[in-house]
Amino acid sequence: MMTENNSNTTINNTIENNSDKIINRNKIIDRNKIIDRNKIINRNKIIDRNINRILELVKNKNLKTPFFAIDKDILKANLEILKMVEERSGCHILLAQKCFSSYETYDFISQYVSGTTASGLYEAKLGKLMNKENHVYCPGYKEDDMKEIISLCDHIVFNSFSQWQRYKDDIFKNNISAGLRINPEFSTHKGNEMYDPCGKYSRMGITLKEFEKGYENGEFKGIEGLHFHTLCEQNSIDLKNTLDRVCEKFGKYFKEIKWINFGGGHHITKEDYDIDILTDCISKMKNEYGLEVYLEPGEAFAINAGYLVSSVVDIIKNDINIAILDTSAACHMPDVLEVPYVPEVFGASIVDDISEFVPNVNYADYADNVNYEEHANCADCADNADNANCADYSNYEEYANCADCADNTDNTDESVESDDIEAMNIYRFGGMTCLSGDVIGDYALKNPLKYGDLIVFKDMAIYSMVKTNTFNGMKLPDIYLFEDNDLLNLRTFGYEDFKSRL
Repeated sequence: MMTENNSNTTINNTIENNSDKIINRNKIIDRNKIIDRNKIINRNKIIDRNINRILELVKNKNLKTPFFAIDKDILKANLEILKMVEERSGCHILLAQKCFSSYETYDFISQYVSGTTASGLYEAKLGKLMNKENHVYCPGYKEDDMKEIISLCDHIVFNSFSQWQRYKDDIFKNNISAGLRINPEFSTHKGNEMYDPCGKYSRMGITLKEFEKGYENGEFKGIEGLHFHTLCEQNSIDLKNTLDRVCEKFGKYFKEIKWINFGGGHHITKEDYDIDILTDCISKMKNEYGLEVYLEPGEAFAINAGYLVSSVVDIIKNDINIAILDTSAACHMPDVLEVPYVPEVFGASIVDDISEFVPNVNYADYADNVNYEEHANCADCADNADNANCADYSNYEEYANCADCADNTDNTDESVESDDIEAMNIYRFGGMTCLSGDVIGDYALKNPLKYGDLIVFKDMAIYSMVKTNTFNGMKLPDIYLFEDNDLLNLRTFGYEDFKSRL
């Protein structure tokens, strides 16, 4: 999951501050709906209020950390926007369960959107619990899985003509709508191939060259829809540009299908998302080609709608302050390491470069700024260097004590005072595992930390609970629903959950 590293002290623009823009952007919808959206989108105040209440509940009820808390208030705010988009455009929005699969909320979610989409058999079974449309796409289906998927899903998207040919007879017998995933070969976020389905040698979808071969061989018969998924946390202008390329390459086949799926990656519920462009894209496909349109966002459902509550178990020092927490980036929020990104923390600001606050100068960092040849005749320096021109064999501290050398080193007089890092309450947050890189981020806090203090990570409903693991025997965080100003326990994990997986 890729997330903006804004500090907690930076307040996002609310709808109140952008009311003119919102009214222009939604000029064709009822003004009452604009006012409703104006109320629900102001998330920051709601989030801060709810986190404060959660912290009270932890202390009053003596709740054990770590745990996830799903914020139903923010979830509802997101769902209201998605419902508005469905009503305004006539599209069908599906929950991408790969991002958020807390099925205890499915009855609530089902009141706002058209259904779910799955990435395989188990998600398809979970999506069935919503009792609405149930779609599935997978790069490759196994025969045993497909037998059950056919009984669960009403739309099945295939990644290749060969997979379609293998299962088409069963699809026809069960009156299921089949689609093919296409690859428009149009990247909108170059530089991060891990999240680019249109990257070089991508396994996701059928390129035009291969599509034309399959079509000419008569393998397209029976296909009712096309699916493309090229976005990741992006605005609607990227969808428009992608759709233009899709129409250019595959438009001549649209007359033979019934529906098109825009995939996921649409940040519809972000404050700066341009809904006007999205609805224009949907209208184009409906009006020009007569197609039903599906979208399957994940983050848009639960963005900002969850928290990970943890506790400080120790504070150590290694030039910097390091707080050991009872959580883990590797186990409880793996996207922090995979993307990577630094999550926001309630009541703290993200520190971009903690080395700026380290009290002691590491002279090796400034070796490149020393002219060793010029100072090779300095007795103090030369005596401590096997090769006066080779930084690898020199004693930087001795160089720094040499007046001549010190004059040629940058930053030697710019070290932070030894108590600055303490006064600014700057800490590195680390996990409990043995992984050296299990580091969550560096933060500046209002007050010094102590054992037992609570730390709340924000925006933790998405790509978190679905990706947790028990590496090192780490306990899985319990799951709560924050509703009606109280915490309702949805799931408690223990040793048996760890043992049963091994």
